[in-house]
Amino acid sequence: MQITLLIAVRTWKTVLQNRAAAALTLLLGIILCIATWIGWQHFKTQQQQQQHYKSIVREQWESKPDKHPHRMAHYGYLVFRDKHELSFFDFGIEQFAGVSIFLEAHKQNTANFSEAGFSNGMLRFGELSVAMVLQLLVPLLIFFLGFNSIAAERESGALKILLCQGISWRQLLTGKMLGIIGVAFTLFIPVILLTILLWAALSHWHVSADAALRLLLLVVSYAVYFIICAGIAVLVSAFSSTSRAALTTLLGCWVFFLVILPRLTQAIGARLYPSPAKIEFAAAVEADLHREGDSHNPDDPHYAQLKSSLLQQYGVDDVKKLPFNYSGYVMAEGEKISAAIYDRHQQQLIDIYERQNHFTMAAGFLNPYLAIRHLSMALTGADYTTYADFQQQAESYRYQLAQRMNSLQMKYISNETPAANDKPAAISHDHWKEMPDFTFHFRKTGQVLTTQTAAITALLGWLVLVLAGVQLASRFVKTL
Repeated sequence: MQITLLIAVRTWKTVLQNRAAAALTLLLGIILCIATWIGWQHFKTQQQQQQHYKSIVREQWESKPDKHPHRMAHYGYLVFRDKHELSFFDFGIEQFAGVSIFLEAHKQNTANFSEAGFSNGMLRFGELSVAMVLQLLVPLLIFFLGFNSIAAERESGALKILLCQGISWRQLLTGKMLGIIGVAFTLFIPVILLTILLWAALSHWHVSADAALRLLLLVVSYAVYFIICAGIAVLVSAFSSTSRAALTTLLGCWVFFLVILPRLTQAIGARLYPSPAKIEFAAAVEADLHREGDSHNPDDPHYAQLKSSLLQQYGVDDVKKLPFNYSGYVMAEGEKISAAIYDRHQQQLIDIYERQNHFTMAAGFLNPYLAIRHLSMALTGADYTTYADFQQQAESYRYQLAQRMNSLQMKYISNETPAANDKPAAISHDHWKEMPDFTFHFRKTGQVLTTQTAAITALLGWLVLVLAGVQLASRFVKTL
């Protein structure tokens, strides 16, 4: 162990004494600081805007005068998707997913106002974030630092001297890998300390145990990712006859696994599990709604039968004699039917997207970058699952709002048709304040981990494979 640590320290010092390597390391450190600042500013700006408009929406809702409750149901409500305090670390799909949904009776709208919708085409190349730098650029730096770790020793003849002095291949490879990991952690540790500081500030110094666990798992996951990259760099260098061959191989791996393969797996997943276009989805929902009937049409067969059974149940011959507002009852029944139809179609669509994501996660067993990317997005609340949760929670809130208005109509609005000179039927505006505001709830860390089993398994599998490769490589590289 002492010899291994000496090799690691020597490798760490040699790398930092190299002007080119030190310059690249310093440059990457500056980029990480800039990315952290950009993420923090972006989070703060988005949160301030959302809080501002949330307060406006709530104020306008509560300030509405006395109205018919069904008119308030169609007036609607605007809800916003909160950002997790760790989302400044990893943007994930944040820029492409809508941040607000307009809720109204009898209609389910999609999320709108994504950041990409207000940006130019440059957003397709990705925005600078801490996660992007750690996932893409730090492995590139590790490959640059490690490509000549063994190959250069072989070319200079120093490798034979080291082996003749009693140093084993296992000690040499492990020491080289630890030295390169040390350089990567020289960048990683300050970024993590800065992340913790900003995260605590964004949380107003009220840190929950769940968020702290998320951050801890995030740090451990990236540490494992860097160890995997360092092990791959050392192994490629050990099996390459020259430094140039090692560098070419590592750069080829970086381009294929971190640039080409992610896009290829996404395209294959979308091909295997095609999703309907937005207009096709809306048409399918509308077709099912048409088959069930129209609650606004008094002559609709479904609701005519409902009226007949209701009159028979209460033993009356006219809806005006019912102990509640009949129109409100019909609206509640229509809302229940339409919501069930939409939920069924929405769940089918979510299942398709989950199959696509599962295919990409499975590709993490071939590519550790895909594994860390999915796990990082999930832990920072910037993945598709979080976005789907927002849609489902917003739809649940919309249904409760519509049914509350229908209930108020049934309770307070008379069945009698108002005379021509009378004012339209209305209830007190005090009822609007009784409707609680929408609050988005993130999943607990345990629930997040259950959705990321494949990514975690793939990352741990790669770690075991690389460490085993470093330990067993001595049987194959001695003859090189």
